[in-house]
Amino acid sequence: MDERDARGGLTPEQRAAYRSFVRTHHPDRGGDPEVFRAGLARYRALAAGTDPSGTAVDAHRPGTDDRRYDAPIEIVPDLPFPARVLVALIRTVRRRRNPRVDRPGPRGTDP
Repeated sequence: MDERDARGGLTPEQRAAYRSFVRTHHPDRGGDPEVFRAGLARYRALAAGTDPSGTAVDAHRPGTDDRRYDAPIEIVPDLPFPARVLVALIRTVRRRRNPRVDRPGPRGTDP
């Protein structure tokens, strides 16, 4: 049987090589963005079952071109303090109204 991984059809060696590549070339760690993009495109092509030129390697597995990852990264600012307090209050009320089964209640309130 083939040693291909269920998450993308890559062998464990290919996944390990990609992780090593990311650790070395990621722009957040001082790598060149163009080299990183080229490596990412190659990894996506391998995972999709095509070679980097775009021809299908495995005919029964269609390529997956996911556009979600092509958008620029947006940095979301923190919420203002009053909004954070309101969110915490809403979460507290919901937690008290709908307690989880695996979480014990407040001390001293045995059922």
